[in-house]
Amino acid sequence: MQSVLTKSHMSVVKPSGHINAANAADFQQELTSVLSSRQASTVLVDMAQVESLDSAGLMALVAALTTAQQMGLRFALCGISPSIRIIFEVTQLDRAFEIFAECSSFEKAVA
Repeated sequence: MQSVLTKSHMSVVKPSGHINAANAADFQQELTSVLSSRQASTVLVDMAQVESLDSAGLMALVAALTTAQQMGLRFALCGISPSIRIIFEVTQLDRAFEIFAECSSFEKAVA
């Protein structure tokens, strides 16, 4: 479902496919594990390979954002497709998350 790449100061989580009620708990657990490891001060979720996201998947991301904020870590999203971006806009979560169109934009911002 996903891969995790850790660079010196940043962990990149790359989920793929559908993030929905069937796998959202596993996705949230993976995000929590990456955050808890504290291997990096920044966690970036690359959503480029995510085909769909339902409310359970969205709540997994919100829970991870909350955990990151409590731990003083930076948590951001990139590569969100237009159809998934609409979900963030309708729920106004685009105001809560740090969202970058492309992951390279994020990497430039943290460099």
